[in-house]
Amino acid sequence: MPDTHFDDIHPQENEALVKPARGRGFRRFLLRFFFLLIIIGAAAVYWFYFNVYSEGERKGTLIKITHKGNLFKTDEGEMWLSCRQLVNSEKFYFSITNDSLANVLKNLQDECVQMTYKQYRKTVPWRGDSKYIVTGVRPVPDAVSGH
Repeated sequence: MPDTHFDDIHPQENEALVKPARGRGFRRFLLRFFFLLIIIGAAAVYWFYFNVYSEGERKGTLIKITHKGNLFKTDEGEMWLSCRQLVNSEKFYFSITNDSLANVLKNLQDECVQMTYKQYRKTVPWRGDSKYIVTGVRPVPDAVSGH
């Protein structure tokens, strides 16, 4: 009796079993590639839009607080970076995300204040127009400001 091999009996079935392995490998590569792209994209979004770049303080005369926006209404403000109202004072533009802080700032317009802020690399529409987000404020006494 001659020797028969499984390959000799059903050669088409053996070829069919080999081909999907290559297809699965490519699909697995694409799946890993897109997963890696999503992870890198999420990290970039976090880095540019939600990671705090710097924190600091600025002192000056608060000149304007507005509530504006088309889709997202945000509180925005301007401050002269001097407590003495000089003609060519540099302006500091900022956004306010806390409603109670916005109300406090509205009552301190035309006053010398010390603000604490966080700076982000990029802006998001619901946070405001500025990269600078005010986190706290305190009035500066008149004796120090020179009013």
